[in-house]
Amino acid sequence: MSNKPTIIYTKTDEAPALATHSFLPIVKAFTGSSGIDVETRDISLAGRILAGMNDLLPEDQRVSDSLAELGELAKRPEANIIKLPNISASVPQLKAAISELQIQGYALPDYPEEPQTPEEERIRSLYNKVKGSAVNPVLREGNSDRRAPKAVKEYARANPHSMGAWTADSKSHVATMNSGDFRSNEQSVTLTGDTTLRIEHIATDGTATVLKDGIAGLAGEVVDSTFMSKSSLLTFLAEQVDDARTTGVLFSLHMKATMMKVSDPIIFGHAVRVFFRDVFSKYRAELDAIGVDVNNGLGDLLGKLDGLAPETRAALEADMQAVYANGPALAMVDSDRGITNLHVPSDVIIDASMPAMLRTSGCMWNAKGTTQDTKAVIPDSSYAGIYQAVIDDCKANGALDPVTMGSVSNVGLMAQKAEEYGSHDKTFELASAGVVRVVDSTGAELMQHTVEAGDIWRMCTVKDAPIQDWVKLAVSRARATGAPAVFWLDETRAHDAQLIKKVEQYLPNHELEGLEFPILSPVEATRFSLARIRKGLDTVSVTGNVLRDYLTDLFPILEVGTSAKMLSIVPLMNGGGLFETGAGGSAPKHVQQFEAEGHLRWDSLGEFLALAVSLEHVANRYQNPRARVLGSTLDDATTQYLLSNKSPSRRVGELDNRGSHFYLAMYWAQAIASQTEDAELATQFEGIAADLASNEATIVDELNAAQGSAMNLSGYYAPDEARAAEAMRPSATLNAIINAIG
Repeated sequence: MSNKPTIIYTKTDEAPALATHSFLPIVKAFTGSSGIDVETRDISLAGRILAGMNDLLPEDQRVSDSLAELGELAKRPEANIIKLPNISASVPQLKAAISELQIQGYALPDYPEEPQTPEEERIRSLYNKVKGSAVNPVLREGNSDRRAPKAVKEYARANPHSMGAWTADSKSHVATMNSGDFRSNEQSVTLTGDTTLRIEHIATDGTATVLKDGIAGLAGEVVDSTFMSKSSLLTFLAEQVDDARTTGVLFSLHMKATMMKVSDPIIFGHAVRVFFRDVFSKYRAELDAIGVDVNNGLGDLLGKLDGLAPETRAALEADMQAVYANGPALAMVDSDRGITNLHVPSDVIIDASMPAMLRTSGCMWNAKGTTQDTKAVIPDSSYAGIYQAVIDDCKANGALDPVTMGSVSNVGLMAQKAEEYGSHDKTFELASAGVVRVVDSTGAELMQHTVEAGDIWRMCTVKDAPIQDWVKLAVSRARATGAPAVFWLDETRAHDAQLIKKVEQYLPNHELEGLEFPILSPVEATRFSLARIRKGLDTVSVTGNVLRDYLTDLFPILEVGTSAKMLSIVPLMNGGGLFETGAGGSAPKHVQQFEAEGHLRWDSLGEFLALAVSLEHVANRYQNPRARVLGSTLDDATTQYLLSNKSPSRRVGELDNRGSHFYLAMYWAQAIASQTEDAELATQFEGIAADLASNEATIVDELNAAQGSAMNLSGYYAPDEARAAEAMRPSATLNAIINAIG
């Protein structure tokens, strides 16, 4: 990085990465005269794979480890990072990306799903560091402040999105475990001093195995351990399949396999085996012989059927059709292509899939392409109740109304790998029965669980300093909004009970007069928030890491139709700023359309919002008044962009992502030219604004003319940079104006 104020703009994946090729040249041109450097760092899945395998690659194929670099930068006060959505890779996505890079000539080894040698174990270990939620825990050295900007909320009220009608007799519901799950088995302690922790398994025959050693623990740190009982899970899943068949609702499974990269794929695999239990019991040996691993979804089985003898394959496929015929019906991800809810773990991500279901009258799509009442299976009960509370509310009161409803913003505890999303390296599928215990450096046992073979055990932590910062941020947002700031904590849950003690300890350190801080269980907090938003009132949710993820999709999707339009600020604990640009759950579908039709409907609104607060951060830290002007005028431009309805269309031949960038640039230039705080900057942009406005029709025609035919980017995970840039900047007129900005 240079010594000038520097904004790091991340290169990520899929639709956001394509959009960067169009938007970033505009950003660099508009900020160039203001003493601000804008640099990029590659944290895409492909980039992270290559960086993680540098030791195995020839020198000319090695790349810098940008994620590690940004992780260190996030701990420094000069950090200013705009973080776009990235792939949290499942195993199928990881293998597909590796294959693509191999085709491009990179000397990468295959991903060894079942390592046979120490070297293969090492290779899998290196690849697994890239899997799942590998990016966010590294960058998030602060807690989260997410909310719908005023302009976005006003636009949603003026242009309400569709909300399916609800009836009191809807059979849709959430099914979750009432025993044997992570929540039920949780234990939690607060460390009284600095120590080193060890996780060990003591088998029933007395054999001791250290699962993980050398875990640094700090005084005041909350440490949890728990497990998911395999036998309880299998019983629960079988009951839910049978109940869905009896009641005639769709069966659907909602997990977070991309983030909970160890536990949730295992649970997903159990669900596939239970649903098709007759098939797996009959063909177990044959499926094992061809290497089927349904932890990667039903698609893994279907993709390997060529390995069976023809007569065996025909018999198996007939038995699978019998399962479908006997029911229950499966919820579909893509009815036209026959892609079910159980095909690929990364296709159904709970924080996106459940709000979509709630927006659609509690229904999902069936094989006929029509909506149907649905059983939403969420095995762990820690947070499942929030979705049932929304269903209950909508059955009683009807659908929420985007025109009148209030907002639920979020303050999320996530700094320094807080809570469940920091558990990946401390999660284990147990090979044998016995006891798993956590001991400290003195040998004292802190927690223990009696477990069976196949149980999933995990430990997670949250440090004291992030908790204090979280409470401070909650007070700040309560004061800024005047709304109640509700701590979503359940005194009957072991982990939450520890946090409640800390919240009650740290809240009095702040000025609280006139502010409200209820502490409610997640279900109670959901009901409280729903009652308020139905009255048009706002509420601040103050939550842990997973609920932060769930709620910052749930409420925005209900309020404004998408979570991609949220303002997401992470005030880093050492003074820097991380500015996130929204969710990327729809990014794969957008890329598929772009490759097929040359139309990218990704909306970069999140990037516009993040850049504005990033510029404000530059202004405050470096006393750079021009950065403040750029930030405030960008906000004005974003408001005009929304009010003028220049968001990308879904249809080919109409405005897409590239056209939306043109209009943002034109409105931004006009706002800069008309402001009076910086006359020199206004003069510089007068001509630019005029050129963009006078060439509007030509530019839009050039952009729209680029649509309608297939796009070959020479890669999905690692597209050819030159081809992507050419595809995303097809207007020679616009390019000439932007390139001429000095």
